[in-house]
Amino acid sequence: MTDAADLEALRLSDSALPVGTDSVSYGLEQFVATDRVTDAADLRALIETYLRRQLGPCDLVALRAAHRGARDGDIDAVVAADARFEAATLPAEFRESATRTGGRLLDLHRELREDSFLESYADAVEAGDAVASHPVVLGVVAARAGVAERRACLIACQEFATTLVGAAQRLLSLGHTDAQRILRDSQAAMTAAVDESADRSLAAMTPFAPLVDVLAADHETADRRLFVS
Repeated sequence: MTDAADLEALRLSDSALPVGTDSVSYGLEQFVATDRVTDAADLRALIETYLRRQLGPCDLVALRAAHRGARDGDIDAVVAADARFEAATLPAEFRESATRTGGRLLDLHRELREDSFLESYADAVEAGDAVASHPVVLGVVAARAGVAERRACLIACQEFATTLVGAAQRLLSLGHTDAQRILRDSQAAMTAAVDESADRSLAAMTPFAPLVDVLAADHETADRRLFVS
């Protein structure tokens, strides 16, 4: 990767990226509300479950397919990744938050650079042929910026874990040192999730985290919610 691509990778992994991920907890709020996550150890275990059972076999598979499609100029491959990700993501809140943050990420990069492929993807979304799910958009914008596929997957893992830890700091008594320790200790699960996603096709996109799905569905009808998912 070039220096420009390395810098773009750092920018994409910045938690200050204005795409709305600070408003989602990926179901963590319901885990806290039901006392299933009460401390840093619980949070670390949950993040590792998400990484190995949700992100690895689902989000990263879609990201890789979209990255390859964008790299090859194949818009149909990107649209297929979008459709498969949406079909494989069971909780409605997860689909909605992925579409909202993905749409913002796509719009942001259309503003930052002139790229006919990004415009073609936006046209497909407007026509209803694609939904701009966040992992798919991340794969596309990373590829178009020269960020390597594996690096893009690591960005997705780091971004997800950072988002979850940030939500936990608002939901639990979690200090900054504990937050950073969780992120550091989750690195092995991140690299494992990336490795395990490498040989999966879209047809082999098989997330399996039943309790996450159940609590995410419960969150949709919760009386009080700090986060949208």
